[in-house]
Amino acid sequence: MLEAVIVDDEKKALQSLSWELTNFSDEISIVASFTDPFEALSYLKNSTPDCLFLDIEMPTMDGFQFIKKLSNRDFPVVITTAYNQYAIKALKNEAIDYLLKPIDTDDLSETIVKIKKFNAKNYTADKLEKILLNFNSNQKYKKITFNTDGKLVFLESDQILYAESDGNYSTIYLKDGHKMVLTKKLKEVNELLPNDSFFRIHNSYIINLTKIKEFLKTDGYVVLESNHKIPVSRQKKSDFLDLL
Repeated sequence: MLEAVIVDDEKKALQSLSWELTNFSDEISIVASFTDPFEALSYLKNSTPDCLFLDIEMPTMDGFQFIKKLSNRDFPVVITTAYNQYAIKALKNEAIDYLLKPIDTDDLSETIVKIKKFNAKNYTADKLEKILLNFNSNQKYKKITFNTDGKLVFLESDQILYAESDGNYSTIYLKDGHKMVLTKKLKEVNELLPNDSFFRIHNSYIINLTKIKEFLKTDGYVVLESNHKIPVSRQKKSDFLDLL
C-alpha cells in the first residue's frame, strides 16, 4: 500500500483527487492532505510518504516554489494540474510524473508503476548504504566516509592532503592530485576527520598533519608534501605549535 500526501489549495479539488486516488485501487492510502502549502511543508519535515501529489497553481506558493523548499526529497513528487503548459517545467523540477485533472485512470496506473519503481530503487540503495557504513564502522582501521555526487567514498587518512572551505561547500584535496567537492561546511568536514592526524589550521583550511613538509614561521605558512602552501591563522598558531 502506497502512503500518499496531497497538497492542493482548492478544497473541492483536493477532495476530488483523494476520491480518485483511493477509488482507483487499493494500492494508495491518503495519509495526509493540505490546502495550506506551509502546513504541508511543516508536516513533510518529519514525515516521509511514499509519494506526494502536488498542485501547481496555489496563491501563496506555487508548486515549483514548494518543491524547492522541501527539506526532504526522499520521495517521488507527482504534479497535478488542470493546465498542460507546465509539463516540461515539472520534469525539470525532478517531478516523477505529471497528471492532468481530471485524472485519467490509465495515466494514474502508469504513475503508480513509476512510483513503485522509484521507491524500490531507493530502498535498495539505502539498504546497501547502511550495510557499507556498518561494515566500515566495524573495521579495526576504519576509513573516512564521504557522501558526494550520489555515492559513498571511503578514504584512508593517508590519501587526504587538506580540505578547503568555499562557503557552504568544501573541497577535499587528495594525494593523487584529485579533488572532491562536498556539500558540507568545513566545520562538518572537520567532524568527519580523525583529530589525531587532522588540524583546522585556519578558518578556511584543515590539513593532514602527517603531510607537513615545512613550517615557515615568519611567513605563517605550512608547506605540504605536495608543495601546497597553507596559511596558519594567528588564532590557531599557538595550538598548532603545541601539536608540533
